[in-house]
Amino acid sequence: MGMWILESKSMEHVPGTTRYFDDPERPQAATSESATGLKCDTSGPVPIILVPQPSDDPNDPLNWPLWKRDVILLILSVVSIFATSLGPILAANTITLSLVFLVKFTKIAELTGYFLLGVGIAGVLCVPSARIWGKRHLFLLGTIILVFSSGWGGASRSYTSLLWARIFQGIGTAPFEALVNAAVGDMYFVHERGKRMALTNLAVFGGAFFTPILVGKITHTLGWWWSFYFVTIFIGVCLPLLFFFVPETAYRRSTHLNTDLASTDDLQPLSKPQESGREANNSTEIEPNMAADTTQREVEKGVPEPGSQPVLNDHHFAGADTPLKTYKEKLLPFSGRKTDDNFFKLFLRPFPLFVHPAIFWACLIQGTMIGWTVFIGIMLAAIFIGPPLFWGEVNTGYAYTGAFLGSVIGFLIAGGLADWSAKYMTRKNNGIYEPEFRIVLVIPQTIFGCTGLYLFGVVCSNPTHYSWVWSVFAFGLQVGGMVIGAVAASLYIVDAHRDIAIEAFTCILIFKNFFSFGLTFSAYDWIIKGGVYPTFMWIASIQVVISLLAIPMYVFGKRNRSFFHKHDILKMTGLA
Repeated sequence: MGMWILESKSMEHVPGTTRYFDDPERPQAATSESATGLKCDTSGPVPIILVPQPSDDPNDPLNWPLWKRDVILLILSVVSIFATSLGPILAANTITLSLVFLVKFTKIAELTGYFLLGVGIAGVLCVPSARIWGKRHLFLLGTIILVFSSGWGGASRSYTSLLWARIFQGIGTAPFEALVNAAVGDMYFVHERGKRMALTNLAVFGGAFFTPILVGKITHTLGWWWSFYFVTIFIGVCLPLLFFFVPETAYRRSTHLNTDLASTDDLQPLSKPQESGREANNSTEIEPNMAADTTQREVEKGVPEPGSQPVLNDHHFAGADTPLKTYKEKLLPFSGRKTDDNFFKLFLRPFPLFVHPAIFWACLIQGTMIGWTVFIGIMLAAIFIGPPLFWGEVNTGYAYTGAFLGSVIGFLIAGGLADWSAKYMTRKNNGIYEPEFRIVLVIPQTIFGCTGLYLFGVVCSNPTHYSWVWSVFAFGLQVGGMVIGAVAASLYIVDAHRDIAIEAFTCILIFKNFFSFGLTFSAYDWIIKGGVYPTFMWIASIQVVISLLAIPMYVFGKRNRSFFHKHDILKMTGLA
């Protein structure tokens, strides 16, 4: 038992467990024994064994230069910020819109719920489509839907029209909530994912909190409809960037290259010589990397130069003859099927995975904190705009400054701790990396998130006695914890269960959006009937219990991976 993680009793090598690093400053350090037959990154003095192993196809996203992958991720993150900003975009406008459309305060709050409903429903459809045809067409379609639905929202002059616009805005947002984190797994090796996953989670879950800060002022000076029109403009500018600079990231990879997902038997092809001339989807012999210089022939074939990507020797490898796609081919929304599975079967795949302990744990860790964030957003409008403070939409929007700063701080903490903690714990574990090391991020999530929930309940129960600064500060703590928890859950899913990452993220998307959807209908009634203080004491205590579930998940996580590798839920339900 290493680092308090119980070993599997039935498997020597459990999928997700990898040889990580021997040098404390470099992940995946290669030694003469551990690097045999594996490709390495020689960007530093210590070679890094690449997990997963890249193919020899120049079209493999893992073979793209790092700067290209980072540009792609940056564009996706920027679009995600504008897409998810539509979630809380009405937070500062609640009273204004209730007067414009002559409806109750709670009906305006429900518009956020309908947005989340659209995300949840469309997210389910993203899974089979992304699995079969990749992610690019969904990113493009989602962006187009966001452009016209945001314009529709600004042009709405009836409650019903705005309601349907909100649903379509949710549909357009779904690909970004469901697939951006999975794209990190497509493009990056294990040792590169920590900071990138923190960035995408900041974009998807944290960046939206900057929106209400601006929306209050926009509503006051230009009118509420311009909050939607600005989103239309900015996403419209992002559309050509997405079209011209974000190629397909999904890749049909040979199974034996997924060394992070393989069991003991699956890893045997890496060490067995194979006959030359095999097909690309069969196992091939990969010679040890000796940090040889890349030849001109390899450069012309699209293999990146040494230092930025894996260095290959001058032998012939299966897949190396695959021609590099032309720029026009990369612009196509579809690039062939990524799987031969049936669409209907793939559509059903996420649902049985809710009984998978790791995925259900990730749903709770990420989904509940996001739900409480929505809950607090509704309470801010009720507490600050109404008596006794009587803030307008401008000051109510400024109250989200704490949430935005909290999301940024959460990003910095998660980004800094994610890679550092993995390196430190792997070194202590004799160079063996376990995905459960990502779960330690739940510790700062609990400290920040639960403290924020308790504090918010205390200060908002008596807003005239406590300064409004404490409410804003508490909201910031809670959001910071939310971002850290989202990073922890996302990294664990990608590292431990990358083969079902899309389905897992869809489960999380379904859970958090339907959970938040329910809260938009019940939150105000809870406060009216139960009171602010008792309600938030219950919420915070529930979150503490959920956070404590990380302890058994950490201790038994490896056995859980072993068990569900042998007892595949999807195979048992006929959905594999």
